[in-house]
Amino acid sequence: MKIIKAVLDFVSIPIKTKPTFFKNVLAHLTDNPYFINFDVPLSTLRLAVENLELAILAAEDGSHTAKSAMHDSDIAVTLMFKHLVGYVNRIANGDETKLLSSGFNVSGQPAPRNKAELAIKDGPHSGSAKVVRRLIPKAGAYRWDIRVITKAGLKGDWGLYTITTQSSIIIEGLETGSILEVKSAGVTPVGITDFCASVSKLIN
Repeated sequence: MKIIKAVLDFVSIPIKTKPTFFKNVLAHLTDNPYFINFDVPLSTLRLAVENLELAILAAEDGSHTAKSAMHDSDIAVTLMFKHLVGYVNRIANGDETKLLSSGFNVSGQPAPRNKAELAIKDGPHSGSAKVVRRLIPKAGAYRWDIRVITKAGLKGDWGLYTITTQSSIIIEGLETGSILEVKSAGVTPVGITDFCASVSKLIN
């Protein structure tokens, strides 16, 4: 049986979007009751991410030295977060709830009869996302609430995006490199159900 674990998919994302992803992970791990004794302190990781952001800004002048420094910083920070993935997987030991709370994406084992309650994948074009949720018995409509974390790390407020009769939507007009968070509830004859656990995705 395949064990669920946090994955290293952030290795291949563009350098300029990595700080946003890394800061989202740090936000999830800060005061997280599942993860306490880190191999590397979160403050050290946070400083490394801030240094990467500074290196990215410095490289915008196009100089060879600044670009080289940016790539060196990227390699160093990415390696630190690879080790952090190892720590998360060691502590979570396959527990999906713990893994999802870390902010990292996870690789699940195939379970067609246990379809994820809510999932996000890339939309039809850049800056869009497709969100699909599990059907809710007797639901005549679905409410979709979203929150966006910008590339600069600014976290917006939760708010109603739309209400549909379909169990999937396309969300467009999103900033590339931002992080989209979505949660959903069903509208039934007796009222609105509880929201499902939110899911997030880096926007390409």
